Amino acid sequence: MGSSIRAFATRHPTALAGIVLLALLAAAAILAPLITYADPAAVAPVKRLRPPGAEFWFGTDPLGRDLYSRVVYGARVSLFVGGMVALASTAIGLLVGLVSGFNRLADAVLMRIMDGLMSIPPILLAIALMALTRASIGNVILAIAIAEVPRVTRLVRSVVLTLREQPFVEAARAAGTRGWQVVVRHILPNCVPPLIVQATYIGASAIIIEAILSFLGAGMPPNVPSWGNVIAEGRTLFQVAPYIVILPSIFLSLTVLAVNLIGDGLRDALDPRLARRM
Repeated sequence: MGSSIRAFATRHPTALAGIVLLALLAAAAILAPLITYADPAAVAPVKRLRPPGAEFWFGTDPLGRDLYSRVVYGARVSLFVGGMVALASTAIGLLVGLVSGFNRLADAVLMRIMDGLMSIPPILLAIALMALTRASIGNVILAIAIAEVPRVTRLVRSVVLTLREQPFVEAARAAGTRGWQVVVRHILPNCVPPLIVQATYIGASAIIIEAILSFLGAGMPPNVPSWGNVIAEGRTLFQVAPYIVILPSIFLSLTVLAVNLIGDGLRDALDPRLARRM
């Protein structure tokens, strides 16, 4: 086990850096009540717009709330949304892609629906879905997951269309193996590696979309500390207090960078052709 980890670290140092960075961010999010010194929702008008210093490490926002606490608690929202969207969209897209790849009649119907969803930019589709519901973390996850499902569906469908013509699949069919058994034993295991890589990119995309929705006022409720809400609250005061926008933006960028680095490393490790080249 130790040798495998060392080999992975040697071959994929950027992925290892992404894992370490994401682990630190996740630890900060989990331990937020222990590593923060103020309630992120506590309003103190007399302390509004204090610059970063010894008393307030990241300064305060227009309502006097501690910006450090709001940024740390905002990591919880972003990582939870990114993880749940990746899981939900991957599960739904896997099911739809398997059905579409194996059933020609279902393929004609399902892929037209997926094409229609893909014709709309994910952020616009998420905004439209959020406009039909009230602001909550569950609705944000649902809206972003629906927008990301077509990408997973097309990926799984392409893998299924390639594999179902392979000799080992035809041999399984000739031996009398049922269709669902062929899918579970031969098709599904070959879909897992590309799905894992795709899930990391979807998680990074979901984090960005959640921040955009919150920034536009269509995502998380205003009382919930999320990076998009914090940036939106400081945009009108950027010339006076630029740290309100810059600090959460840095954490948002680092999170997305870490997830993308992990995705690149997994792609290189799980693709046999790239692994042989490296």
